[in-house]
Amino acid sequence: MTPETANPGAEDILPDDPGALLVGRVWSETEGGPCPVLVRDGAVLNLSGLAPTVSGLFELDNLADRLSGDFPALGPLDGYLDAGGGRGKLGSLLAPCDLQAVKAAGVTFAGSMIERVIEERAKGDPAKADALRREIAEVLGGSLRGVVPGSDKAAAAKTRLQELGLWSQYLEVGIGPDAEVFTKCQPMAAVGCGADIGVHSASKWNNPEPEVVLAVNSRGEILGATLGNDVNLRDVEGRSALLLGKAKDNNGSAAIGPFIRLFDDGFTLDTASALTVALDIRGADDGFELSDVSHMTEISRAPADIAAQTCNASHHYPDGFVLFLGTMFAPTKDRDAPGQGFTHHDGDVVAISTAPLGRLVNTVRACDAIPPWTFGSRALMENLAGRGLL
Repeated sequence: MTPETANPGAEDILPDDPGALLVGRVWSETEGGPCPVLVRDGAVLNLSGLAPTVSGLFELDNLADRLSGDFPALGPLDGYLDAGGGRGKLGSLLAPCDLQAVKAAGVTFAGSMIERVIEERAKGDPAKADALRREIAEVLGGSLRGVVPGSDKAAAAKTRLQELGLWSQYLEVGIGPDAEVFTKCQPMAAVGCGADIGVHSASKWNNPEPEVVLAVNSRGEILGATLGNDVNLRDVEGRSALLLGKAKDNNGSAAIGPFIRLFDDGFTLDTASALTVALDIRGADDGFELSDVSHMTEISRAPADIAAQTCNASHHYPDGFVLFLGTMFAPTKDRDAPGQGFTHHDGDVVAISTAPLGRLVNTVRACDAIPPWTFGSRALMENLAGRGLL
């Protein structure tokens, strides 16, 4: 697949490892609703007999062993993609989570940490960002890369930055002992590969956030990983951190997929923690192109620590959760004018990829222009009951 293609096929989105253990969700026209599925050799297999939801599937003991048998076929994966937009003649490709909480960690990489400080100091004005970036990037990057949050070295860096008048609430969660973990969106609200992603029409400065996403069950067990796009409104969050909800939780503003790759002997949490992730953006109206790569090895907090700070004796998730681990970078390449950096245009095609997890592709639209979200948790329960699965 070329990055500017908004309508990928199965070969474009699958991992490069044919032995990858892939779990996801589709809307099946044959079954009349959403089904948890196993993708094996390009075929979509119905796991509803094991559990009617992905949330329930992840509560099963020895899940990988349970997936080694035969399951009813729902057709080839291309049958869910061949109409474009994550849709096909057999149904549509959904985000690979359902009842799980959708959580996200912020400011977990030094590069994005710098950009959050810039947002705060620019007060949402992209015209000021370039000068601020030149002013503070060298100090912050040189001081903070490799610093373990909550360590003595981090405390010393905090003292120095305070003396320079550069301390920020973003740096507090970036190198302090407590991670920033917030709710990205409601359960069932995330969109899948091929679907439109939403940017609030009031925002003039925004960007994709390419991330690795962990799948965690109610017991806090990390079962697998996938890709995510945690769309962010930089001008909104830059005006006030208290506007985080509006900056993050909008219609279609979370994309997850294409599938959750379960951990096994060939793919572990250590593997996921060392991934190289590519971001490609292609503009539909101006020919803009941006390609970059980032590395999970640069994360400031261990993924297992972020998960443990999310789910513990004080924070329970009975339906499990998926956890965005934080963006590795915010794109800064000038687009509309020198010094104003990057912002989305309507129709941008965003591709986030890494060979072991595949490729997540979405097209950018205004939140109020994408199909409204109407199928929530209540609709899911009614659908499953009507199909005799509850």
